[in-house]
Parts: sequence; structure tokens; C-alpha cells
Amino acid sequence: MLAETLPILAERVQSNATELAAELDWLGLVIDQAIRSYLLHEGHELNWRDIPMPDIHEGCGVYSQLCRDWSLEQGERLVLALTLAPHLRPQLLDVFFGVNTLIGRGFSEFGGVVDKAFSGFVPTGQTLQFLLCADKMTHQPELLALLSPTHRLMAEQVICLAPVERGLPALAGILFLSAQWLHYLLTGEEVQPETSTAFPAHPLDTPMDWEDLVLEHTVMRQIDEIKTWIKHRETLMQDWGLARKIKPGYRALFFGPPGTGKTLTAALLGKSTGRDVYRVDLSMIVSKYIGETEKNLAQVFEVARNKDWILFFDEADALFGRRTAATTSNDRHANQQTGYLLQKIEDFPGVVILATNLKANMDDAFTRRFQAMIHFKMPGPAQRLQLWQNAFRGNCELTSEVELGKIAQDYELAGGAIINILRYCALSAIGRGTRQVGIDELKAGIRREFKKDNRTVQ
Repeated sequence: MLAETLPILAERVQSNATELAAELDWLGLVIDQAIRSYLLHEGHELNWRDIPMPDIHEGCGVYSQLCRDWSLEQGERLVLALTLAPHLRPQLLDVFFGVNTLIGRGFSEFGGVVDKAFSGFVPTGQTLQFLLCADKMTHQPELLALLSPTHRLMAEQVICLAPVERGLPALAGILFLSAQWLHYLLTGEEVQPETSTAFPAHPLDTPMDWEDLVLEHTVMRQIDEIKTWIKHRETLMQDWGLARKIKPGYRALFFGPPGTGKTLTAALLGKSTGRDVYRVDLSMIVSKYIGETEKNLAQVFEVARNKDWILFFDEADALFGRRTAATTSNDRHANQQTGYLLQKIEDFPGVVILATNLKANMDDAFTRRFQAMIHFKMPGPAQRLQLWQNAFRGNCELTSEVELGKIAQDYELAGGAIINILRYCALSAIGRGTRQVGIDELKAGIRREFKKDNRTVQ
């Protein structure tokens, strides 16, 4: 299999390299003409915007595919090529080291920085500004649009503009291509955004399957509705014409006690439908500074709206909680923030799942707009028995004194708590050099779980 795959990989890498080389050739011509025009050198009357870009319509590499899929235009391809140059052809940018003979130093309008670890020219936002706007300031809106957090290249972390110290021009920040996207453009291997303040979410997956999830039939029917939407969304919206009557996304609220399967269900929805699930990190979203929470959340939605992801907000009442009477400026801001979040969710074309332990904590404006509100109840005795059997099957050997039917009947526990007990029992058993678990160990594990909720075992 490896022997068959290597030639294909090598061919793909070669196609990518050929396309990137052509794009950098074009960048070299653009830079040369931009400087000629600015300094009034020979040929200054020509415009770099008239230099034809490499044809990407028939290309089979990932760069051509990206340009086609995202409908990248001249300015967008310029910024991509500019950020590729330091990695693949740094000598292209050496011309920016030219000295302004009037002042005996470099041209400040070229921007750029030099690092002790890299002898070449590192472009900044000012470098892009020079190329786009040096001839005509009327192109300034194009620059601002390219570097906007909502532009797809920025939102999906393809390119980044590094922050600068307070008081310095924002465009003095280094303009760079992310390592993940550089790897993708060179090899064609898919990339995932890194969890950071710029993208406060991380993938959610599970090794478990639907048979490991024990829920009421009514709950499973509601979950099946979400799966049906994911599978047939395009047909319903386009072929059936529902796009004219309903918003494109699907919003669901999972509510119920901890450990009842809310997170696992979200992960399984992604796994079974071939969708990535991203769990939003609320600790990185919520900020005490006015406007920062909205900005952080916008980053997630801007990245996710261009992909077929499922967004999962756990403990969502911390972010989407009930609005209060606006008696102070803080109350008014909190209410405005909730309204902003509501609008973001309504406009999102994908699937959003919010999870909370208490439905009453959620703002009514959110709950009215959900297509599904699914109550994950504490499992009854029959469901608990199945959870106990699923947990210990194939892992630990229960001694004959353990009657799982009686355990399931006597102790009200959610699936998450039962898994915690399995972990405790397995550690105890392996410490004794055996797989066997007796009733005392099992009850000790139950007591530990009950103690978390200040309950006692009879």
C-alpha cells in the first residue's frame, strides 16, 4: 500500500511546487513593477495590476484548487504569494532592502523587519500596503478588507498580522502565513486550526459508538432528526426550495444533569455523519472587557461558517444566560452581548448545539429559536443496568456476589458517573494484579461518586 501511495504523493507535491513557483514568479514581476512605478524608474508608466496572474483554471495542485474554490482575486493571491516568499524564495524580497539615497537609510514605506535568526526581509502589513496602495490611495479599502478579521484568509488563519506594541502602527506587524497552511500548500495534507485566543475551539471526537449511548427512545428520535437534517440539508434547502422560507442552520439545545450523554451525543453526531465537531472553549471566549467576548466568538463563527462543522457549546448558560432588567451599564452590556450572540447563532448556516445542565438558566430568546430541545434525563433502572453492562463488559470481571440488576435498581447514577466507577475499579483491580472486581470495590466507587453530590450510600 505504501509503495502505491508514494508515487501519487510525489506527483501531488510536484504539482504543488510547480504552481507555487509560477505564483512566486508573478510576485517577482509585481514587486519589480511596483517599485519602478513608485521611484519613476524606466517603465514606471506601466501598472503591475496589468501583469497577468498564472492560470489556475486547469491546475491540479492544491494551490490552484484553493484559488478556484475560494474565488481568490488579484489582491488575495498577492498577499498569499507575499507571505509564501520568505519560506520558498526569500531572495525575491531582497529588493526591499534598497537604500533611499536622500536620507541614507531604507524606505520606511516598504515596511518589513529583519530578525537575527533570519537574514532576509520579513514582510509586514506596511509591505502589503505599499504594493496595493503606493500608486493610488483609493486602493486602501482593498487593503483593509484583506486584513479584516472577517476576511476568509484571516478568519481561517491562513494569513495572520502579528500584533504590535501599543502606540505603533497596526500595519507594522509581521504579515505571515501560518505553518499549518504552508504545510498544506506544499503537501496537500489537510490542516486544522490551532486552539488559541484567535480560534478558541478544539476538535471533539470519541472512540465510542451509538450502542454505547443509552437514551430514551423519544430522545433518540429527536437526535435522528438532527442526523436527517445534516444528511439532507442541501436537498431540502435547494431542491425543495426551503431556503426561501427558513434560515439555513440548525440549532439544538441539550439540557439535563451532568453525565447523561450530551457531549457524547454531539461527538457521535459528527462521527456518524462525517462532520468535524468543534467544542468551543468558553474560558477563552468570555472576557471581562467590553466587546472582547463578541470578538472572540466571532472568530469561531467566521472560521466555521466556511466549513461543514458542528459547533458545540458546553455549559452554554455561562455565555447564553438569561437576560436581566437593565438597571446598570453592566446589565445593558450583558443584554446587548446576549442579543449579539443570538444573532450570530441565527445567521450561522451550520449545526450549533448548546448544552446546559439547567434549561431554566437559558435566555428565552434562544430557546424559542431552537429547532430541537432535547432533555437528557437521568437514566431509569433498566437504562442504568444497560450502562453498567456496557461499561464492564470486556474490561473487568465481576465476582458472583455482584448483582448488576440490584446495583442498577438501588443507585441512581448517570452514564458518566458509571464510567468514573469503572475507572476506579479497574485501577484498584490492576493494582492487585487481577481483573476481578468485587462488591466492596464497586460500592467504594459508588460512594466516591455520591460524595461529589453530597449524597451518601445506604
